Amino acid sequence: MASTSLVASIVCSSSGSSSTGRSAALPRSFCRNHHRLSLRPLRSSSIVRCSLQKQDQAKENRPVSSIAVAPDEQKVEESKKASSHHAGGGGGGDHPEGGDGEDSEKKSRDEQQEVDWRSDEEFKKFMGNPSIEAAIKLEKKRADRKLRELDREPDASPISGLLRGFIKGTLEREKQRLEEAEQTFKALDLNKLKSCFGYDTFFAVDVRRFGDGGIFIGNLRKPIEEVRSKLEKKIAETAGTEVTLWFMEERNEDITKQVCMVQPKAEIELQLEMTKLSTPWGYLSAVALAVTTFGTIALMSGFFLKPGASFDDYVSDVLPLFGGFLSILGVSEIATRLTAARYGVKLSPSFLVPSNWTGCLGVMNNYESLLPNKKALFDIPVARTASAYLTSVALAVSAFIADGSFNGGENALFIRPEFFYNNPLLSFVQQVIGPYTDELGNVLPNAVEGVGVPVDPLAFAGLLGIVVTSLNLLPIGRLEGGRVAQALFGRRTAALLSFGTSLLLGAGAVGGSVLCLAWGLFATFIRGGEEIPAQDEITPLGSERYAWGFVLAVVCLLTLFPNGGGTYSSSFLGEPFFRGGI
Repeated sequence: MASTSLVASIVCSSSGSSSTGRSAALPRSFCRNHHRLSLRPLRSSSIVRCSLQKQDQAKENRPVSSIAVAPDEQKVEESKKASSHHAGGGGGGDHPEGGDGEDSEKKSRDEQQEVDWRSDEEFKKFMGNPSIEAAIKLEKKRADRKLRELDREPDASPISGLLRGFIKGTLEREKQRLEEAEQTFKALDLNKLKSCFGYDTFFAVDVRRFGDGGIFIGNLRKPIEEVRSKLEKKIAETAGTEVTLWFMEERNEDITKQVCMVQPKAEIELQLEMTKLSTPWGYLSAVALAVTTFGTIALMSGFFLKPGASFDDYVSDVLPLFGGFLSILGVSEIATRLTAARYGVKLSPSFLVPSNWTGCLGVMNNYESLLPNKKALFDIPVARTASAYLTSVALAVSAFIADGSFNGGENALFIRPEFFYNNPLLSFVQQVIGPYTDELGNVLPNAVEGVGVPVDPLAFAGLLGIVVTSLNLLPIGRLEGGRVAQALFGRRTAALLSFGTSLLLGAGAVGGSVLCLAWGLFATFIRGGEEIPAQDEITPLGSERYAWGFVLAVVCLLTLFPNGGGTYSSSFLGEPFFRGGI
């Protein structure tokens, strides 16, 4: 169903350690195996078919006694053997060999089932319902099997005995941690939870299991603000543990239904903790990327100096460009943090994206807490992009007012035409500052022959800021534009837009655009996917936010759509703009 695909990322990828400390008992092997196994239900039908084919082959090639018997058939077979045994007049003491034979046969069947994971009952349960509880039981069973295998192995040497003892101790500690975790992660009893729903909150007409919680299908009877707290309290008292609720719409063909998904809060905290970037390594990575980005800005700026420039010229020319970039990044970051704090959303450290062509390709953040509603999903990325647009325009306009044009200033940078080669997405910048030559190859009056087109550093920073912000507004994955599209149109339409935009960037890359290639790869593979669903995806956004979305989309298209600025794409194999002369 549609709702399962909407929220599959919430439960299926849960592993790591919880911020509450209750999941500290989860060993690393469980986290790795559970994450790996949670991807397999998509192929469960092929696994079952493969298992049945191998069982059919086994029936043809092996004797009947070696075929694995289903659990119910095993019981029937054992009862028949027991009845025939007693019918023969022999007791357990009269025929000890027969009892040992049955025990060894049952033991061999259990061992065969453990070796063949496709017939493992715990694995089947996990495949049918990928939850943390099922994964813990599966890992416990595997740990028991490994311990039994170690007990049966003889000691070939003292060293191997010591090694086996070390491995056995590790497995025993892992099993103990799994047993402790099993007490924390219990699947909710959906039959008990049905009584919590009613006419005064959310009237549920159907329920189905999902993970360790469930999806209740019905309809809201009051606004979500009134229903959430009341329903969470009732369910927590009934289940004996805190829960998290999502209110979403499920679309099946032309029918739209409202659903309430319930999950144990401990598991959601576990997933958020697993993806958390606010760690020492996360902050170190953010600092390293910031230093690298400042370096690429300085490197890119040095390519635009006039011939024979000294170090003092470099400082005087580059500092305004640095100041412009820092102003755009600082204002947009403050606006984003304030908006997220207003909705109670925690953000990860900010990671700058370095680029040796434009200096910087923007900032990326992850959400480290649940989004309360679609308004938060819309407002947070809009706060970043709108503030970046306004700051960039303010820098460009202030430079224009101060110099009388964009091509002035005492510390002007000289933009060579090679900067725009293979980058039609930058044609907006060239359209504003003016091309270097006309269609006949004559150097235009606003350019300096052999040097480039002069431009004020602040104006250049503002123009690049507009283009970089537009790149981040493309509706792909978890870029700011992808988040806006998800809030406005829903997950399904946002996925289609993301796929279509990636194809357009791919087409531009095939045409020779370096920026299309680099940004397409980054957006698709680094920032691909979708955000965790907002807890309220039913309450509409309102016409004002749709209007804001339309305005931002128009600005994005106007600044990125290739125009007659004179840029073109040739080949990736050509020399970069900073190697050759004009």
